[in-house]
Amino acid sequence: MSLFSDNIRSLRLKKKISQEKVATSLLITRGRYAKYEDGTSEAPYEILKRISKYYHVSIDILLCIDVRKVKIDDLVKLEDNRVLLPVIVNNEGESFIEIVTQKAKAGYMNGYSDPEYIENLPRISLPFLGPGLHRGFTVDGDSMPPHDDDDVIVAKYIEKLSEVVDGRTYIIITKNDGIVYKRLNKNKKNVLVLESDESFYNPYEVRASEIEQIWEFKCNLGKKDKKKITITPSSIEEMFMELKNDIRRLERKR
Repeated sequence: MSLFSDNIRSLRLKKKISQEKVATSLLITRGRYAKYEDGTSEAPYEILKRISKYYHVSIDILLCIDVRKVKIDDLVKLEDNRVLLPVIVNNEGESFIEIVTQKAKAGYMNGYSDPEYIENLPRISLPFLGPGLHRGFTVDGDSMPPHDDDDVIVAKYIEKLSEVVDGRTYIIITKNDGIVYKRLNKNKKNVLVLESDESFYNPYEVRASEIEQIWEFKCNLGKKDKKKITITPSSIEEMFMELKNDIRRLERKR
């Protein structure tokens, strides 16, 4: 039997209902449904969607995760019956924040819907962030100062595209680009423009259908002093004036 077969059988038994009742709800015969449970037939996409809605479990969970090892009731339910991730809390009921480290970033694209993968990530708790689902992502690259390599950006999950605010920074996860941190603008319908604060990185467009997840920047858990010297024409002029005054003072002392 396939994992999918095991899962739908487990879910049905958990509900203590018959194959006949499930089949009726799915608008198919009991015999057809029975073949899905015993693994002798594969369910087409339309039936997968019906089963997903019937059990309130996302298709990716049905196909990839052993539901017998997951507390289904603890999963975050999203619109269109998508499931994001399990919510892990401490003894005070505060949500933990999983940290996607540099080493974990490569596996995150395949593991963000896998509760076992997420539960193995390092976790912290930041009560001041308030409600919402938060996650930490390790910075990699120089496209978005003042964040440096190995800083951890803590961001809040954005469920709907309408929640994106033009000009704010977000973690965007797509199948093509992986995990990127950019400033977003919605100047086209169902298309986002991703921009960097470094001018030599060109902005580019991503269709909403290509986006897996969006996380809004909330804070930076930097690992070192962020103070930097900014070189401008006026600062150079001030530096030379100070040097000139120092030379004059030295000459007076002679």
